[in-house]
Amino acid sequence: MQAGSGRSAARFLRTSGQHASIEPDAFTGGGYVLSIGGAEQSHVDLARPDHIFYEYLRRIGHLVDLAAPAGTPVTALHLGAGALTLARYIQATRPGSIQYTVELERELLDFVLRQLPLPEGTDLHAIIGDARDALTELDPGLRFDVVILDIFSGPEAPAHLASTEFYSELRERLAPKGLLIVNVGDEPGLTLVRSQAAAMRRAMGDVAAVAEAGMFDGRYPGNIILAGTQTSWPSGWSEELTARGPHPARVLAGVDLDALAV
Repeated sequence: MQAGSGRSAARFLRTSGQHASIEPDAFTGGGYVLSIGGAEQSHVDLARPDHIFYEYLRRIGHLVDLAAPAGTPVTALHLGAGALTLARYIQATRPGSIQYTVELERELLDFVLRQLPLPEGTDLHAIIGDARDALTELDPGLRFDVVILDIFSGPEAPAHLASTEFYSELRERLAPKGLLIVNVGDEPGLTLVRSQAAAMRRAMGDVAAVAEAGMFDGRYPGNIILAGTQTSWPSGWSEELTARGPHPARVLAGVDLDALAV
């Protein structure tokens, strides 16, 4: 399948032993869906890379929007490549950005880039390997405006990544006003979300949680985005993120996060 051909394609991933597939999205013209092991993982709109279809990714996009003045290029690190939806978004909204991506599955990254080419002008550097090990391959002086960790799904998150130690290592890689964004997919009860909110609080200057309002009740599975800053959570960000949606949106910061970060 070439981009826009309307045909599906598949690739075997040797590291996980699963199959990845990319198929046209029946609901959005120019849209494609990446699935791994039969489960949808990412959505890409080739015609409008600044349009993000999945709600939790839109919330991450809104955080990236706040990380620097609109249109200003940033240096971004993506841990977990998927279909590079957010890398495409950053290039579309912040041309000239320098981006790095780390992906464990070599075949997945090759497959995505071949089937769904990046927007023209995208400056993306790919590293194949474990997200924590990959930090040692980066220029020691390199600092990021945004680090996005999108690997966790369910209670079996890799212990060496779901830890205060790893978050501390990532903080060392952030620019003074840099933002760490962690997507946590979790089950009812939010056991992983709670542990990661607490771990991030021990590593970062401040932490907030962003999600669909009902997710914080812990009654059903879904995604909660954790955002860590170097200093105090910026004034006005909670109101801005709530207004941007997708609706209904809720942000927990400061004492409001205390009950979750345990």
